[in-house]
This record gives sequence, structure tokens and C-alpha cells, in this order.
Amino acid sequence: MIEAVHRKPQPLGRSTLKLVPRSLAALLFAEAVSHHLYADEALFVAGQTCDGCYRLEKGLLKIVVTSPRGKARILAILGPGAIVGELTVTDRGPRSASVFAMIDCELSFIRRSVFEEKTIRHPEIYQYLMNVLVDRLQQADEAVAAMSFLTTRARLARALLELASHVGEDDGAGRVVIRHKIGQSDLAAMAGVARENVSRVMSDWKRRNVVTRSSGFYCLVDMTALKRSTNSVAR
Repeated sequence: MIEAVHRKPQPLGRSTLKLVPRSLAALLFAEAVSHHLYADEALFVAGQTCDGCYRLEKGLLKIVVTSPRGKARILAILGPGAIVGELTVTDRGPRSASVFAMIDCELSFIRRSVFEEKTIRHPEIYQYLMNVLVDRLQQADEAVAAMSFLTTRARLARALLELASHVGEDDGAGRVVIRHKIGQSDLAAMAGVARENVSRVMSDWKRRNVVTRSSGFYCLVDMTALKRSTNSVAR
């Protein structure tokens, strides 16, 4: 339900997403093989046959859906510890969305046969995967609420704060630096806004010294102002 409208919006793909505990993840991925992705490389694409699932060890992934006209929307950002592709392993359907690396990533991969063997022997894993599913459904509700009721500025602030929660670095002066080259097209897809609107809001934030950009890196200068922006509701 769209109950997120009545409470403070959470960042897209928030970092509180329930993960499989380390002990169970260690069991599940004991026979995993390593997999490397470069920035912007696809892990898999929507409609592809599912052959297994992954655990993200290092890096940042984006879950993307694309409209028939080719417009992309980022549904969630996943950081280290997240398991990817487990739902299509269980229902045996094709991949429902595409997953790309936002920065270089290191992953562990297990085939479907291994996943099925491990979950039969350790059924408690399914309970935690159910928690992941519930959390993702809640994220979807919040994303719909944001698209319907929040301003462009609020949605963009949420996207930047989400990136900062995963890869931001405190520079010691109260500012947070995102030391990865995240393009405005990705920010637009995360926020669900037009790219030109990203440029407009960024120009205003730069003028007010809220968010600056240097050498392709974003610096969140005024975190208080940015967090305050997430409460801005469209009229």
C-alpha cells in the first residue's frame, strides 16, 4: 500500500535492506565462483534465462527496468552483501529486470542446482529471502509515492543520499564526497526525472553551495539542506 506518503520518505534502495545473515550466506555460497564486472557492464538483462544467483562482495549494482520506448528507471541500488537474482531462481522464470554495475564490482556466483540443494538442506534461508522480498515491495511502494507526490528536488536529494549511504566518504569537514563518476543520466533514472531537470537542480544547488561537482565527483556540502529537501512535496 502507498502508506509511505504519510511518513518521511526513505532513500531509494535504502541500506537497511534485510540481507541474508553471514552464517547462512556462507553456507549458500560455499561453492561459489568469482565473477567480476566493470562499471556499466550488465550482470544480466530482463528476459534472460536464469542460471543462478549472485552475492555482491564489492561495488555497487543498479536494478533497471526499461519502457518499450527505451526509457530507463532505476528501481534500487544494491551494495555489498546483497544477493541478486535469487527470486527468479526460486520461481524458474526469466529475469524480470536488468542489473548493471554502477562501479567495478566483485561477485560470487552459484548455479541454480547448487542453490536448490543448499536451500533444501537449510530451509531457513527461504525465510530470510522472504524478508528481502517484503523489503523490496516496501521500496516499490515508497518509489511510487515519491514519483506521485515528491518534487523533482526531493527525488534527486533522495538519490544522492542513497548513493552517499553506499559509497560516500566523509572528508573530515562535514562534507560527503562520492568518489565515483556517477552520470546525470543515472541520477535522472534513480529519481525518475528528466535529465535536464537534474542539470537545473544541480545548478541551483551549486549556486547555494549545497552540492558541488569536481572532476566528475559529487560533493554533498550541506547535508542538512539536502536532507531537508527530501520532505518537499509537489503542489
